Amino acid sequence: MSTVTTTYFPELEDIQKAASVIKEVAMVTPLVNSIRYSRRYGANILLKREDLQRVRSYKIRGAFNKISSLTQKELDKGVVCASAGNHAQGVAFACNHLQIDGTIYMPSVTPKQKVAQTQMFGGDHVKIVLEGDTFDDSSKAAIHLCELEDKTFVHPFEDPKTIEGQGTIGLEIFKQTDDPIDYVFVAIGGGGLASGLCGALKALSPKTKIIGVEPEGAPSMLTSFQNNKNTEVFDIDKFIDGAAVQKVGDLNFEICKEHLSDMFTVPEGLVCQTILDLYNRDAIVVEPAGALTLAALEFYKDKIKGKNVVCIVSGSNNDITRTAEIKERALLYADLKHYFIVRFPQRAGALKQFVGEVLGPNDDITHFEYSKKSSRENGPAVVGIELKDKEDLKPLISRMKKLNFYGDYLNDKPDLFQFLV
Repeated sequence: MSTVTTTYFPELEDIQKAASVIKEVAMVTPLVNSIRYSRRYGANILLKREDLQRVRSYKIRGAFNKISSLTQKELDKGVVCASAGNHAQGVAFACNHLQIDGTIYMPSVTPKQKVAQTQMFGGDHVKIVLEGDTFDDSSKAAIHLCELEDKTFVHPFEDPKTIEGQGTIGLEIFKQTDDPIDYVFVAIGGGGLASGLCGALKALSPKTKIIGVEPEGAPSMLTSFQNNKNTEVFDIDKFIDGAAVQKVGDLNFEICKEHLSDMFTVPEGLVCQTILDLYNRDAIVVEPAGALTLAALEFYKDKIKGKNVVCIVSGSNNDITRTAEIKERALLYADLKHYFIVRFPQRAGALKQFVGEVLGPNDDITHFEYSKKSSRENGPAVVGIELKDKEDLKPLISRMKKLNFYGDYLNDKPDLFQFLV
């Protein structure tokens, strides 16, 4: 680890002050036992339900604490922020509540539901600008506006007041259970929430291990840990938009590097299955970033057995139009959904033979895109097949090859989703 340490650390006194500031807008969210997860892992699994906040994520805490710290002159000039959605909603709510003007930059790929919610919370006090493909693109545009018009930039994670606001979750967790807390799992995008938790829990519960969790496709904090310096990751998977950041905050990196007990990533497909399970089995609606901590338990199941574990469910701003992709990614991760190029002989009865002799009794065609080419012998089609059991894959491929239908296997092709979802 680097010998360089940050000059800032969120002190308990400042987090307690933040709790007093935000109490007029942020609710004390429940800490509830999950019967299903507790039984599954042989542990006491507690969910910190930040998805139940009035803006449906914890971001209202940091945003309101930061904006409330500004001078009247700064407030009069207005504030600016950049966000994939949840911080934007927190800032929008704060602007409306405090009756100040705000400009909110969001990536062009932000789910429409989050854009609409942000406008609803901000009302006439906010203007939304869709800019760039990533948070970092939006952030650069937002900072440029601040420089041009002398407005205050409300950073989503690298600001002491934002960090202290997020740290109030740690105060609540400590007060809500009498049992010693062995582990707290926290999702990491830019690192603001994790940094705030480090400040609160290192003071109140120093034996608690804080575990950071990132999406496998956006490992900015993990990469920085491995490189021993804050590192920008250029090629990221933006699916878990609430935690897909190319570079974490410098302050946040230093705090997390010194105080997190562990840092690891979780595959997006497992996160998707967790979203579906939470909805179908627990009637809990979460966004992808909100499911990260629960998905992470599978990789920690041996260590958490018999322990008291808190998972922060960070938000519930999901877009129902993404359900198809969520299911698709879950099935692909479970090895139950497979895509092939199938070469159909150009003769009558070829499709019937494929269905009758190649597909197994429990296999189901879920995607079929046929294109008749000039070849006189074979016409290719992209075929998606859903299996009941992943063990059925090898026999399926064997039958395809034996009867000369096999063309190519597409699941390991990086551009699969660009064409199919």
